[in-house]
Amino acid sequence: MTETAPTPEQFWEDFYRERDQIWTGNANKTLVSEVTGLPAGTALDLGCGEGGDAIWLAQQGWQVTAVDVSATALERGARHAADAGVRITWERHDLQTSFPAGTFDLVSAQFLHSPVERPDERPTILRKAAAAVAPGGVLVIGSHAHWPTWVTTPPHDVSFPTIEQMLAQLDLGPEWEVEAAGLITSPSKSPDGVEGERADSVLRIRRG
Repeated sequence: MTETAPTPEQFWEDFYRERDQIWTGNANKTLVSEVTGLPAGTALDLGCGEGGDAIWLAQQGWQVTAVDVSATALERGARHAADAGVRITWERHDLQTSFPAGTFDLVSAQFLHSPVERPDERPTILRKAAAAVAPGGVLVIGSHAHWPTWVTTPPHDVSFPTIEQMLAQLDLGPEWEVEAAGLITSPSKSPDGVEGERADSVLRIRRG
């Protein structure tokens, strides 16, 4: 009998319930590098996890809506935000089937990779993200460029698109300007203590 693949909600609920805390709580470097210095406005954080990026944005003065498919992740994010003394709007969405309403001065999509990703899911979500950017606003996409150097056998079949592929998938109109596109290389250590590095790509695109 063929085992049914978990839904995104099931997968990420199980993922977050494995441990009391998954992420460090720090904001992603790909976001910080591209948002520091921008005037604060409204922000949408897609795939917010336990809220590290959303809380950092709120601390910089942004009015943040944070979205994830996992209720457990959202509950943790809300607790961390309360501890940090910031106010954030939390919404649960499976971004393939539902999406937050409205437009935002900043839309952030950091590391939207998934082992249970459905065909064309990530490009579809990123196109929705672009549509949610208000005129004059920016879309910031952070992505893994490849597995960390210490990974010899990838645990999941996940595609890491290049910057050129993401731009082609977004299929943006002439009103958009690519303001930043490049790689950020960071040290990375395996669970067994093997030292290495990983490369992440970052895109900042402004809507005219």
